[in-house]
Amino acid sequence: MIKVVVCGALGRMGGTVGRLVNEAPDMELVGGIDLRGGTFFGVEVTEASGIHTLLSTVKPDILIDFTAPGASVNHVRAAAECGTAVIVGTTGFTPEQRNEMKTAIEGRIPAVISSNFSIGVNIFWKLLREAARMLPEYDVEVIEAHHRYKKDAPSGTAKTILDILDHELGAREKKYGREGMMERGREIGVHVIRGGDIVGDHAVLFSGNFETIQLSHRAYDRTVFAHGALKAARWVPGKKPGIYGMTDVLSLG
Repeated sequence: MIKVVVCGALGRMGGTVGRLVNEAPDMELVGGIDLRGGTFFGVEVTEASGIHTLLSTVKPDILIDFTAPGASVNHVRAAAECGTAVIVGTTGFTPEQRNEMKTAIEGRIPAVISSNFSIGVNIFWKLLREAARMLPEYDVEVIEAHHRYKKDAPSGTAKTILDILDHELGAREKKYGREGMMERGREIGVHVIRGGDIVGDHAVLFSGNFETIQLSHRAYDRTVFAHGALKAARWVPGKKPGIYGMTDVLSLG
């Protein structure tokens, strides 16, 4: 039985993860972490300041975190000190915050960190690599849309898309939206939409003369991210300390 603690337990994503863990026959939900205390699915939710005490007491195998960058860094540091493996789906980290997590993790615990835990998105990224290699002369545009409460822009998934394109096409200037008179060059256009309850839409357009190829992924429910996080939680126990991605979990490398 895999013992799991969920961070952001009283939030939308944390609640979704907690429900799936609670329903999983091979997992046990043993606690939650949030800014305030409470309960979810019959277990106690501890205030974030008490994370060390909770982890030392319940001794979970896995801590799953979909919260905010600053909070995630603190949660990862605490988990590493307590020897608890981590699954991190938070986005919007600064390079400094990523380095903090790397320092805390290396040599101590295994961790799966990804900007998107959807299985479909990870396959989408693989297809994107192949398309970029075959279409180096095409104009490229990236479009992403999320709900009105998402703060980081572009999304972590879109940033991963841009990293893939830079790796395959060479670094190109990024134009974040366009306004006024300007001629199209070799840049990559990036367009961000925020509104309503959009779960997550991402599209990449490769446009040449007389044709356009579009690769896209649309998430209809955040459960797809939670399912991916649980898949990672089942994969990571017993792995050597270090940082892994969903490409490792899904053997897409």
